[in-house]
Amino acid sequence: MDTHSELGEFLRVRRAALQPEDVGVLNYGIRRVPGLRREELAMLAGVSTTYYTRLEQGLSTNASESVINAIARALNLDDDERPHLFDLARPGKGRRRVPAKPDNARPGTLRLIQSMTSTPAVVLGRRSDVLAWNALGHRLVAGHLDYTAPERPSTRPNMTRMLFLDEHTRELYARWPEEARRAVASLRLVAGKSADDQELASLVGELTLKSQDFAKLWAKHPVENCMSGLKYMHHPEVGYLELNFEVLTPPDESGHRVLMYAADPGTPGAEALQLLQTAGNIESDARRTPAGRATR
Repeated sequence: MDTHSELGEFLRVRRAALQPEDVGVLNYGIRRVPGLRREELAMLAGVSTTYYTRLEQGLSTNASESVINAIARALNLDDDERPHLFDLARPGKGRRRVPAKPDNARPGTLRLIQSMTSTPAVVLGRRSDVLAWNALGHRLVAGHLDYTAPERPSTRPNMTRMLFLDEHTRELYARWPEEARRAVASLRLVAGKSADDQELASLVGELTLKSQDFAKLWAKHPVENCMSGLKYMHHPEVGYLELNFEVLTPPDESGHRVLMYAADPGTPGAEALQLLQTAGNIESDARRTPAGRATR
């Protein structure tokens, strides 16, 4: 991805979202464009209009930390958007190289999620490829897919691709627009750190061409580090679930994440998860029973 154009797009989108009254700028009548003018943003940041214009046009990639911080303050960026601006404005500084070899979950991570029999868990790569899932995680998010699909890079599901292009996954989320924005915001954050990742660029290109919903959201440049929250699901087997989710990130350079789901005790969601686990256990027992032999 071209970080120069990404930087310009991010600055333009955020500048357009700011109204003069939001930042104490006097508004003199009708404006031809939404949001702040370039010269107003430059004034708030304490830089010249010419210099700020060069940043928006992607013509300057050596902005100092103080300048980037000043622009972040002027744009009212939050704690997720601010480091994203640094990634775009200073490409290469502190950026991890994306490994060329196929991504695989660590054996220790696999052992961990397989031991969590009552907690749905999914291991994701930096691009949201599914590297592994436990039995309950598979039944929760993609029971219509082969359980062994993550083991092969050629058939490995991608959570963002499924969300926008797979109708079963789309129907799974009771609040799909909320889930879609969260997925794009997370992908934007990754893209800012991985400008040299051709597979990520290919994924974004595919989704932009095949999904108008994705293209519209991507153009808005949302940025959010989604580490916890609520997911609202309507599962085809057990009905409506309201689940907490938590994302754990291993302290290595892999960019992997372990996504786990849990319901509050005594809630319909907890009962639904229990039903889903029970149904999965019955199915597994049936597969292990030799043909023609009765179970006791």
